[in-house]
Amino acid sequence: MADHDVVVIGAGFAGLYQLYALRELGFDTKVLEAAPDVGGTWYHNRYPGARCDIESIEYSYSFDPELEQEWDWSERYAAQPEILAYVRHVADRHDLRRDIEFDTRVTALDFDDTANEWTVTTDDGARRTARFVVAATGCLSVPLHPRFEGEDEFTGATYRTWNWPHDGVDLTGKRVAVIGTGSSGLQTITAIAPDVAALTVFQRTPPYAVPARNRTITDELAAVKAHYPEFRELSRLSRGGAQCAGDEPPFFDDLAADDASAELGRRWLDGGLCYQQTFRDLLQDPVANELAAEYVRTRIRETVHDPEVAEKLTPRSYPIAAKRMCVDTGYYEVYNRDNVALVDLTEDPIRRITARGVVAGETEHEVDVIVFATGFDAMTGALEAIDVRNGDRTLRAKWADGPRTYLGLMSAGFPNLFTVTGPQSPSVLSNMMTSIEYHVEWIASALAHVRERGFARIEADVDAEDNWVNTTNDTADLTLFPNAASWYMGANVPGKKRVFLPFVAGVGTYKQICDGVAVSHYHGFEFA
Repeated sequence: MADHDVVVIGAGFAGLYQLYALRELGFDTKVLEAAPDVGGTWYHNRYPGARCDIESIEYSYSFDPELEQEWDWSERYAAQPEILAYVRHVADRHDLRRDIEFDTRVTALDFDDTANEWTVTTDDGARRTARFVVAATGCLSVPLHPRFEGEDEFTGATYRTWNWPHDGVDLTGKRVAVIGTGSSGLQTITAIAPDVAALTVFQRTPPYAVPARNRTITDELAAVKAHYPEFRELSRLSRGGAQCAGDEPPFFDDLAADDASAELGRRWLDGGLCYQQTFRDLLQDPVANELAAEYVRTRIRETVHDPEVAEKLTPRSYPIAAKRMCVDTGYYEVYNRDNVALVDLTEDPIRRITARGVVAGETEHEVDVIVFATGFDAMTGALEAIDVRNGDRTLRAKWADGPRTYLGLMSAGFPNLFTVTGPQSPSVLSNMMTSIEYHVEWIASALAHVRERGFARIEADVDAEDNWVNTTNDTADLTLFPNAASWYMGANVPGKKRVFLPFVAGVGTYKQICDGVAVSHYHGFEFA
């Protein structure tokens, strides 16, 4: 007999809700978490300026109506300390910690085809068995740290955005280098620029950043609380799992030129990621995409005083929104400060790190501190970090040329193993909270179905999986997404096969598909 009905890997937003949902159904569930506390990415990413790019009203649980009413978000875009406080509050409110083992990293999963159960091995050598495993391991939880020649010679301090000291770091009066200008780097740069003596930013590819227009939301939150259930339902049926102000986005060709420019201006003034939904076909129509991109480029030139610096900050090599856009709180204004310098790594690549600083091109930049903001092995990294086996089959080998899943929920050949917001689901292209809750509830219902009918195993059908992989790839190829060397494509990881990882057709479409699968007695899944 297995030690547990279900082992859940991870105690972030997904793992906590999965524990709650399964416990409500009477499943003996154990959560294994590598960190000392709950929170997932919001536990680790404590770097200066860390903030969500989805609005707080949407980036929250909907399963507990009383929680929705009692919790008051202070800002439109919550900062990391407030989000972590929220996660901890939820864990305490529902007494979730009693079923979580912290400081426990899962290193291997082995499936027994005869007993129909998984053996879960952790980094302390302990083993336990479970009939089912749910990997709530997160889409951005395995950090990348490319090694630079001479890195160990540096005599100053080094920090990584994904593992920032919990007590913080005083950078006042320091000469600081930041390597990387994705969301983590951008937020760090904006936050520390006023305090440091000198800040040198090493940029490989400039991001498209849109203003957050962050603000307090007392009145907005009260209005939403009055009809939260209806509000959530609209979000679940939307493309991105979160709502944008105004009507449904128009198609670009349906607008006159002046109206298209006005729409871009309206979205820019409203702020946030809804800018990328100005036109319904922004990621299908190259002309619409270029107009939206040039609008942002113009704003950069208007903001940054030095034309040469502005040009270096201007993205031109990829379609807008084909890489994850950034939401900023004064990023471009930073480069008008006398203490901030920008190094374009396409012109002057990093050659090595010395005892005194960073050598880029022919110049040594002397610094006291280096901050690495070098991104993540997205979506597949966390699962591939675990040695997942079924006999002589390994998940790593199966996914060597790209992930293969059915609905992003299971991978054929590995029964009784579910993934929350796994590859080939909307996940990182959506409000993660909407996608997390949908997956958690779908998995809980599927497990209840298995139990009620006396089955021992559930597994994705190979043909159904092949069809879903083709569907995911074909829909991505109808867009401009593959035209960017993004982490959506795994392009930031040396040696990783470049395939598009998320499902692009949207949360609402995906929900309709998965609801249909469940209603049709879990079509595409095999039971035994």
